[in-house]
Amino acid sequence: MLDLSFYKGKKVLVTGHTGFKGTWLCRILVNAGATVAGYSLEPPTNPNLFSAAGLDSKMNSVIGDIRDFGHLKEVFEEEQPEIVLHLAAQPIVRDSYKDPRYTYETNVMGVVNLMECVRLFPCVKSVLNVTTDKVYYNNEWCWGYREDEPLDGFDPYSNSKSCSELVTHSYNNSFFVKQKTAVSTARAGNVIGGGDFANDRIIPDCVRAVAAGKTICVRNPYSIRPYQHVLEPLTVYLTIAAMQYEDSSYQGYYNIGPDDCDCVTTGDLVDMFCKCWGEGAEWVCQAEENAPHEANFLKLDCSKIKAKIGWKPRWHIEKCIEMITQFSKVWLANGDIPIEMDREIKEFLED
Repeated sequence: MLDLSFYKGKKVLVTGHTGFKGTWLCRILVNAGATVAGYSLEPPTNPNLFSAAGLDSKMNSVIGDIRDFGHLKEVFEEEQPEIVLHLAAQPIVRDSYKDPRYTYETNVMGVVNLMECVRLFPCVKSVLNVTTDKVYYNNEWCWGYREDEPLDGFDPYSNSKSCSELVTHSYNNSFFVKQKTAVSTARAGNVIGGGDFANDRIIPDCVRAVAAGKTICVRNPYSIRPYQHVLEPLTVYLTIAAMQYEDSSYQGYYNIGPDDCDCVTTGDLVDMFCKCWGEGAEWVCQAEENAPHEANFLKLDCSKIKAKIGWKPRWHIEKCIEMITQFSKVWLANGDIPIEMDREIKEFLED
């Protein structure tokens, strides 16, 4: 599916490169021989994966705010990117309740700023805007949402990502068809993997708890979520960006989610983690009173991406947990993170 040799020598701009997914993505691109530039805020957590990933000397890392159009435009002028992968976002549902204005400014106007730069710089031939499975109006159906379902996320994060999709569609229809710039959006499900230190995410919460010798606290063990390893969507993003670069008929709106067997309850996920971790790892249910609304169930129908590019998930949930455990134990032992990342990337691509 993915021939990384395509990226050798290509100029690629990654927004949100200091985040969890962005760091993994840049590691893949650097290894592939791409000329990589990143535009992002400082790493969002401490500790963080970007600082340990050995990327500073291998790419041009620009610290900037996606809301700052002037600065972003300067980076486009300097880098003249051929491919743009947009991951910069305020990505946490619960944080969007705390600061909805910042969430909308980042997730909506940030996309406007990005698309405006793409409009002004015809060097860009391929753009991918990464959104979320939460863009859909959620009926909590037992079947997956298709790309033509209504967009209307409930909470400020999800809704801002719905708006981001609409902004992308408008710019594409208004400008990029004439400009011959291929544009797609990618709606990925819940992503897990080694090196995620975000707040209010179940796997980082698990790792933090076991590292401190504490019991894992789970807010809602009965919520069903579609989990996939971080390398699953990243390799699809790179595939879409490469294929539409060479043939614009591949541009469009794509769901990227796991198979049904990987849609599990949070409690089952934590059970798997505890079993794989060993050493007395355990969890308890600790429900919160007056907690903000979070959807109980949402999954994607990924028939389109499977038919269009021949994709299918490589690592199922048990393998994901195994890799997260291995990575986390390397991290906690102060091991070599770039080597561990490259090992996982190589194993994933060979599977």
